[in-house]
Amino acid sequence: MCEFDSISEGVPTQGTALITGASRGLGLALARHYAGAGWRVIACIRADTLPPNEDRLEWRRVDVACPASIAELATGLAGIPLDVVINNAAIRGDTGGLATLDPDDFLEVMRVNALAPLLVAQALLPNLRIGHSKIIANISSRAGSIAEGMIGDDDGDYAYRCSKAALNMATAKLALDLRSDRITALALHPGWVRTDMGGTGAEVPVSNSAAALHDLIARAALADSGSFRAFDGKSIAW
Repeated sequence: MCEFDSISEGVPTQGTALITGASRGLGLALARHYAGAGWRVIACIRADTLPPNEDRLEWRRVDVACPASIAELATGLAGIPLDVVINNAAIRGDTGGLATLDPDDFLEVMRVNALAPLLVAQALLPNLRIGHSKIIANISSRAGSIAEGMIGDDDGDYAYRCSKAALNMATAKLALDLRSDRITALALHPGWVRTDMGGTGAEVPVSNSAAALHDLIARAALADSGSFRAFDGKSIAW
């Protein structure tokens, strides 16, 4: 019996959700919200030392910037059905605009924000196929919208914007390729969330965003696959 099974054996659950980037901010809020709503949660973080497991919540180590670490996570979860996989792990990178654009920084942001969600989806596809809900929710950003991303927002974060635009296309491609498996892929904008990344001036409390995203994911059907929506359910233009 794996450690995850042992912490909630015999307790009915709403399903099993895996969340990356769960050490703080939106990822941690999502993990605790899902656990509080009766879900079994696999909360993935990069830290070498894992916190103690909580009720319905198990911590797993994964560095999404490292393909071998993602593969190791999948090996440890072999045979465990996953209903929802939330690719939340992300980094901001340089915000100084073209003048401070750095190749290594740019590529690292692309690796974490755009490539890693694809590698997570690839590695955990067998788990999703045996799950019930079968949803991949990629936490994107309106900043990655070519049509809307710079309305009232002139921050100089080239890497972050490009990475989220790439993630949106990756979501659309996953939706197309995984439709035969009846797996729904969503790109979700969490709002301008009050976290370390969003800053203290952000408009949306992190708990509100987590609850709204949970409800949006819960209502998602295969017909919604490939869509780009804000936490309040409104569609965002690509």
